[in-house]
Amino acid sequence: MVDREHYEAIKKGTTTIGIVCSDGVVMGADARATMDTFISSSEAIKIYKINDGLAMTIAGGVGDAEYLVKLLKMHDEMYRMNEGRPLSPTSATSLLSLILQENKMYPFFVGLVIGGVNKGAHEIFNIDMVGGYTKESKFTATGSGSPTALGYIESVYNSELTTQEAVRHVSKALRIAMKRDAATGDGTRIVSISKKGFKEYTKEELDKLNTAK
Repeated sequence: MVDREHYEAIKKGTTTIGIVCSDGVVMGADARATMDTFISSSEAIKIYKINDGLAMTIAGGVGDAEYLVKLLKMHDEMYRMNEGRPLSPTSATSLLSLILQENKMYPFFVGLVIGGVNKGAHEIFNIDMVGGYTKESKFTATGSGSPTALGYIESVYNSELTTQEAVRHVSKALRIAMKRDAATGDGTRIVSISKKGFKEYTKEELDKLNTAK
């Protein structure tokens, strides 16, 4: 059975953000991995590209999360062969929900955010460790730095926000979280998904956006 201690553990040690924009979605995460108070890595990857229209952020147990990433990529390849098109955010969320539900007695200790484009619709889903999920119409965040990040995102969000504007806001929200949450830090990784496809922003591009008026 899942105990409260393990459930609370997946909320700690990171900050990941997903935002629905007028022209796509933006997702971001920090790069710090922790083991209690020990910083085990400053180069952790917490956003994974599944296909050109789909990405996933991870929080919680690294082994569990990476297994689910590999499993989702495998299903994406199979879906392409059978259906002639890639998995959508909705389909990926339904699949992960079933997998997590089937294993809830011996659960994957993860918190996931799925985001992407589905037939012109821009979608963000938040999935918990036992397969429960919510479709977010605006934004979401996971991890121990999420309260601080959400406070900032909520203050600047509007339905007309573009992906370029959202990238700047996600970058700032992550920097704010780093100042208040010891388990969040060591840089950021930010991606956008739109009709133009998948884009990961370099440090130089983020620095340029952050200094723009």
